[in-house]
Amino acid sequence: MTVPIKVETLSYTYNPGTPLARTALDDVNLEIGDGEFIGLIGATGSGKSTLIQHFNGLLKPTRGRVLVDGVDIWQKDVRLKDIRTKVGLVFQYPEHQLFEETVFADIAFGPRNMGLGDDEINARVRRALELVGLDFEAVKGRSPFELSGGEMRRVAIAGVLAMEPSVLVLDEPVSGLDPRGRDELLEELARLHRRSECTVILVSHSMEDVARLAKRLVVMHKGKVVADGPVREVFRMTDLLKEVGLGVPQVTEVMHELARRGKDVRTDVLTVEEAKAELLRLLRGEGRVR
Repeated sequence: MTVPIKVETLSYTYNPGTPLARTALDDVNLEIGDGEFIGLIGATGSGKSTLIQHFNGLLKPTRGRVLVDGVDIWQKDVRLKDIRTKVGLVFQYPEHQLFEETVFADIAFGPRNMGLGDDEINARVRRALELVGLDFEAVKGRSPFELSGGEMRRVAIAGVLAMEPSVLVLDEPVSGLDPRGRDELLEELARLHRRSECTVILVSHSMEDVARLAKRLVVMHKGKVVADGPVREVFRMTDLLKEVGLGVPQVTEVMHELARRGKDVRTDVLTVEEAKAELLRLLRGEGRVR
């Protein structure tokens, strides 16, 4: 597996040398593999947002290195513009960054700044809209501000996808959406990962969301990575997660409670569908596969 992003002994201090100095990252080491879907979790102030802003050079390390495709992004001969094409970052409420008169123009803005020709720009806008589940012909000429909140969010994500990054970083992408918009966008993110070769890093406070989408979890606390592994393995670390101010998905907690009451159930259940199957097995009196 190739490694599009590698972080080595990364530390970052806000306002260094002043009374307001605060260490946000402390000796972080992390490798992001090609094609992975990673959930990045941690309580508020754990360092998640600071970390992802190092991935494409929005912040410069106080100490340590960030490598993209094996290249230290802060070497003198590296153009950060090229790095930001490879690593696309979608902040919270990305629809606030929409500004063009039409959906097409907004999504085309990045590719046009890359110096691409009209045919390639058109193809990229079409592909990006397809990836986020919007019909090109139906929305290309509309004002983005006429769309629903969920659709605006998808258009903003499409604007990043149109630059065809190899890594897509999403910081709380469903924050503020209604339940329907939230579910639709999460499903589109799952489809996007299945249909593209893009590595996805999802920053989220929702244990349910990362359990549903991610294959690997990275847990941060006080600027350090305190756990890193497959989703089921990390969610078995209930004591650690509680210690750092996190929990497990609600259905997982239900299974733990049933187990505490003497029921022979799996405690690594992550989704409603898995919980349903486990409860039906329990009601039928069937033995658990070990």
